[in-house]
This record gives sequence, C-alpha cells and structure tokens, in this order.
Amino acid sequence: MSMTASATTAMSFERLVATIEQAHARLAAQASRAVNTHLTLRNWLIGLYIAEYEQDGADRARYGDTLLERLSERLAAAGVSRAEARELRRYRQFYLIYPQIRETLTPEFGITLLPQTNVTNNRESPTPEFGVAAGDLLNRLSFSHIAELLQCDDAPKRAFYELECIRGNWSVRELKRQIASLYYERSGLSKDKAKLAALAQEGAERAGPTLAIRDPYVFEFLGLKPQEVMSESHLEDQLLDKLHDFLLELGHGFCFEARQKRILIGDSHNFVDLVFYHRILKCHVLLELKVAAFSHENIGQLNTYVSWYRKNMMTTGDNPPVGILLCTQKDHALVEYALAGIDNGLFVSKYLLELPKKEEMQRFIEEQLAAGVLGETTVGEPAVGESGFAEGDR
Repeated sequence: MSMTASATTAMSFERLVATIEQAHARLAAQASRAVNTHLTLRNWLIGLYIAEYEQDGADRARYGDTLLERLSERLAAAGVSRAEARELRRYRQFYLIYPQIRETLTPEFGITLLPQTNVTNNRESPTPEFGVAAGDLLNRLSFSHIAELLQCDDAPKRAFYELECIRGNWSVRELKRQIASLYYERSGLSKDKAKLAALAQEGAERAGPTLAIRDPYVFEFLGLKPQEVMSESHLEDQLLDKLHDFLLELGHGFCFEARQKRILIGDSHNFVDLVFYHRILKCHVLLELKVAAFSHENIGQLNTYVSWYRKNMMTTGDNPPVGILLCTQKDHALVEYALAGIDNGLFVSKYLLELPKKEEMQRFIEEQLAAGVLGETTVGEPAVGESGFAEGDR
C-alpha cells in the first residue's frame, strides 16, 4: 500500500472520537430498549398468569377476592419488585387489553406459556384495525407509557395515542400532557387534522435512552436504589449529601429516615429528597431542594408531600409533618417553610424554635456554593454515571 493511500484511509483523531460516540449511542439505545422490552413483557406475563389462574386455578376458590393481596404479600417476600396489589391489577388489565403481545413471544425469550384458556376470548382488546402492531407496542413504548394508555377506556382513543406517541417518540410526561389537553377529542372536532397533528408534535418532549432508564419501573426492575437514579443534577446531589450531615450536626433532634423516599399519590410516583423524624417536635420533617429560583409550583409540590405524610404516616402521638423548601442559584439562596395544616399555635412556636433558622440555612447554602461544591461542573450537568430523576414524577 502506498503512503498516499495509507494517509487517506488512516483514521484521524476526530474520526476516532466520532466513531466511539456513534457506537456508544447506538448500543446504549439498544440496551435501553432491551431493558424496557423485558420489563414490559414481564408485567404482561404476570397479568396473563393471574388472569388464567382466576379462570382455571385448581385452588382459586380458597383465595377469592383476597387473591391479589395474598399474592402481593408472597411476591414481596420473594423479592419481586413492583408487586403491590394495585400493580398486579394493572398487569392483569394490561394482559386483557393487549393479548396480541402473545404473538411476540419468540423462542429467544425462553418463556413457556400456560395452555391458552377462554380468558383470551373474553379480551377487551381493540379490533385488528385499531392500534399498533404487537412488536411496536412492546419495543417502542415503555411500561410507563402503557400504564398511561391503560387509563383510556375507549379502544380508538387508546389506539390514537399509541400511534401518536410512537410517531412523535413522546416521553411519558409528554403523553400525559397530550391526554390532559384532550388532543384526541380536539382532533376529532378539528377540520384540519394534519395541521393540528403537526402543532401537537412540534416542540413535544422526546423520549431518549436515558429517560427510559430513569423510569421508576425500570430502576426497580433492575434492582437499583432510588438515590442511585433520582437526583436532578450534580449540584443537587452534592448539596443533599452535605445538608444531610449539616442537619444531623445541628443537634436539634433530627433523626435521618430516608433519602429519595418514594411515595405513591394516586397513580403518580413521587420522591421526597430528604426525610427526617424530629424527636423533640415529634413530627416528620421533609426537605426538598430545587436548583432554581423559588416558584409557587415548588411550594405546591412540597405541600402535597406534607399533606400526604399527614394522612398516611402520622401515628398516635405525632404532630403534623412540616416541610422545608430550599431553592438555590449560584448567587442566591431562599428558604421557605411549608406549615401545611399546622393550626396549633403552641406547636408552631416550638417549631420555629427548634428548626434551623432561615438565615442559618441560607448561610449554609451560600457557603457551600462559595466553597465550590460544584467544582468544574455547571448547574444542570449530570454527574458521571448519573441517571437523573424519574420522568414525570417530579
């Protein structure tokens, strides 16, 4: 080979970088799709097994209406994730609405199905002219997408959102937004459906491999802990680490309970940054950190968490929970306390006495920022290996 030919075919450094980037992006996307496909298939199979057991189980009469609760307890003890009774109902509904996924079960999955029973004939699934192919449904949509679609009780409406979601590669958050905006109903009334569709797709949030892995179903399926995938940014992750130590060192009675505590409100999974129990105030203290300026949406979110804790986590002798909201920018820090539902004047006075003062918290934030807690990382840039927070849950 001549030197000229060798020079023209040799890989340059820039080409090396570009080639590695392309390989990484392609294989990361394939890995993401594989995880989502197997999770979705797992949930469908759980639904199938439950439906067929209810139809022909040898001892089904013994359990009756308590089947899913009893099953949930046994599966939880066995370490099966996302096996609460409400989720088991969702998986059964998934199977009944989408029995055509059976067509995708090729031998490579290594799955043996139970003998087909009459339950499939009673399916609620759309007729063949509706919806997307079973393979596209399994490979192009995450189970969180499907969970949203299951709430559409009308087959044509569900099929409409399936097609639009796949066509636009929507994130789960975008699918929720489009359903809430009555896109299907507006499309039915529109005289120019193509123009409306173009407007709906314009600026829509797209799903990507990282968003898919952030899905709360996925990280529990993979056995990850919430704190491994839920932080919003490197800045937040660093500050939460230091805030945890800061509050414990204050000596005001804080007992650490959880980080990125998952709570289920309706059908939405939410995550509280830090949860403490205050042994003097005898109440939960919830702390939320937002790497942004204060907004009413932030206080509304924290107030929702505090209200949920008051209803679901208070026990005899507890005082109502309180929330601390920290909003920060590089040159500014603002602390707001959420006194949701606290109407006991004596308790409020003690609360103000025992919790860190606003100025104390603000000074701590500003000192951490001034000390370069970020290093060379800019606000919003993910830390190395960070997966980010669950889509649509914060």
